[in-house]
Amino acid sequence: MGTRERASWTRARLGRAGPTLDLLTAHFDRHTYAPHAHDEFTVGVTVGGSEVIAYRGGHIHSYPGSIVVLEPGEMHTGGPAAADGYAYQALYADPALLTDGTLGVLPHFRDPVLHDPELATALRAAHTDISACPDPLEAESRLPWLLTALAHRHSTARASTDTVPGADHIARTVRDRLADELLEPPSLADLATDLGLSRYQLLRAFRTATGVPPYAWLAQHRVSRARRLLESGLRPAQVAGLVGFADQAHLTRWFRRVLGVTPAAYRNSVQDAAG
Repeated sequence: MGTRERASWTRARLGRAGPTLDLLTAHFDRHTYAPHAHDEFTVGVTVGGSEVIAYRGGHIHSYPGSIVVLEPGEMHTGGPAAADGYAYQALYADPALLTDGTLGVLPHFRDPVLHDPELATALRAAHTDISACPDPLEAESRLPWLLTALAHRHSTARASTDTVPGADHIARTVRDRLADELLEPPSLADLATDLGLSRYQLLRAFRTATGVPPYAWLAQHRVSRARRLLESGLRPAQVAGLVGFADQAHLTRWFRRVLGVTPAAYRNSVQDAAG
C-alpha cells in the first residue's frame, strides 16, 4: 500500500481587512520535518496516529486528542512515532492573539503537550469549519476566543479580571451593526475599538448577553432573511449572495443547522403550500 502524504493549507482572515491566520490539515506516514521555528504560536490537535517532536532539548509525543503548543522561535522537528504515521490539524497564531484577555504578558506553556478534551474538540471543530469556508467573521469570532481559553487554562499568563458592564447594550450595538452590514460585516476588532473595548471583552459581552458568538447570531439572521427570499420564489443559489453567505453550500450548512432542512426543500415546501 502506498504512503499517504497529504497536507492542505487554508488562509483565513480575522475580520474584514484584518490579519490572516494559516490553518494546516495534514496526514503523514513518513514525512519528517527538518529543524525549524515559527514566528507564531503553533497550536495543533493530533487526530490520528502518534507524532514525535524534538523540542527544548528532548522529545515529546502526541496522541489522538493531544493539543500541542509550540512557542514562537523554538526550534523543533516532527515525524511519525510509529509505522501508521500521524495526522493533525494545526493553526499558526500571532502571539497577540493569546495575550488578548490576559494581563498582557506573553503566555508561556511549560508543558507543550496538553490533555484538554473539551478544548481539543472545540479547536478541531473550528479548524474544520473555517478550513472548509474561511468566513472572516466566523474566523474572528471563534479562533481568538479559543486561543484566549488556551492561554487562560494552560499557560502562565493570568486572566484579566475586569468585568464588562453593559453587556446587553454592547450586544445590541453589535447586532445592529452586523444586521445593517450583513453583506460585508465589520470586523470585531473595529467594533471593539468603536466601543472602547478589547476584542475579547466584546466577545465575552456578546456571548453573555446572547448565548452565542457574533458570527452565529449573524448566520441565524441571514437564514431568517433567506427564508423570506425563498418564499418569494428565488432560488437558493441566488439567495446565498443576497444575504451574505459565501456560496450556496455555506447557506445550506447554516439553513440546515437552524431549520433542519435544506434551502431547496424549504423553498419547495412553501411553494407547494402557496400553490
